[in-house]
Amino acid sequence: MMTEKKDLHQLTDEALLVEKKKLAKSKVWSALAIGFLAGILIFGVVSWALSPKRQVGFLIPMSIPIVLIYRLVKTPNRSKELEDILKKRGLT
Repeated sequence: MMTEKKDLHQLTDEALLVEKKKLAKSKVWSALAIGFLAGILIFGVVSWALSPKRQVGFLIPMSIPIVLIYRLVKTPNRSKELEDILKKRGLT
């Protein structure tokens, strides 16, 4: 779902509006993925805490959702740059 690297200043008005729609969809999918992974993480930690055998090795697979959430949060965010360009052109 990542858009290819484009110089936003060189795009036409129509292309900028298309990029805005793509970024909005991307934000929704990222939010859904983060929520899903957070649910997996919470379920895993709670089930570990409630289990009679609290083995530390069970928490190692729980690092996978943490890493994926981190990567989703830290992905380059072009929305601020796009919003600035749309405001300059009066396309908000």
